[in-house]
Amino acid sequence: MIASRRFVLLATSFSVGLILSACQPTTKDNEAASEEITAPPVPEVTETSNEDETSIENQDDINDTQMTDVLRDYTRAMTRMHDEMMIGMGYNDPDTAFAKSMLGHHHGAIDMAKIQLKYGNDDAMRQLAQNIIDTEQAEVDILNKWLASHPDVSKPKPNTAAMQQEYARSMDILNGKMVLGIADPVPDVAFVRGMLPHHIGAVEMAEIQLKYGTDEEMRQLAQDVITAQQPEIELMQKWIADVEANESNNDELSENDDMSESIKSNENGTLSKNEDGAQSSIS
Repeated sequence: MIASRRFVLLATSFSVGLILSACQPTTKDNEAASEEITAPPVPEVTETSNEDETSIENQDDINDTQMTDVLRDYTRAMTRMHDEMMIGMGYNDPDTAFAKSMLGHHHGAIDMAKIQLKYGNDDAMRQLAQNIIDTEQAEVDILNKWLASHPDVSKPKPNTAAMQQEYARSMDILNGKMVLGIADPVPDVAFVRGMLPHHIGAVEMAEIQLKYGTDEEMRQLAQDVITAQQPEIELMQKWIADVEANESNNDELSENDDMSESIKSNENGTLSKNEDGAQSSIS
């Protein structure tokens, strides 16, 4: 229960953070800032008593002990991805916002694929994980090179707010699905249920870039993301459908077995009762 509560809180924090970043008004100080990219300010930490700190530490220990290794690895990967994407989605220039956000998104996909190779057993999903690493690492290199010469602009553009809101709406829905997906106890299923919404989110981000972005290189990368990930989305959807169909068949077989056992039990009971009656008649 504690671990489940932790994932609900994680999903909620992701969603709220994304919405807040997208709707954050631009201040005069921000407008006057230079074009140098800086990380967002670290929020002030409220002082806590020693007793409160001990309680928090103990709670974290309980949460960690109730998480499997694969779930812990996925949670850490999602947290790193979320932090990097939050910075990118706060950028003013749509092209730079896409590049930085997609960079974090790709880092998350590569981390998730490596976790699948570490824990997963399904050959098809292990191959998919390796394909994701190969494809997205090449795109990470492109994004890093592009970002090195394209810093964010100091002032929002006319379409900045609309772009940020669309990113926020997209990720608000999909982050919750990812958190639920990676919590599946079967590693292969956890990978697919987590990676499927992750890929859908990447396609939506690429479509937002095609709507608001103007840089030809980033628009081409966005189209490449759609082209590469749409077939993988369909592959994972089919894989999940097959798994669910097998589970449904197994449940039906189990129910039929239980029914057969119940019928046999009733028949044996009736037979025993009839035998007792026959013996009493003979006596």
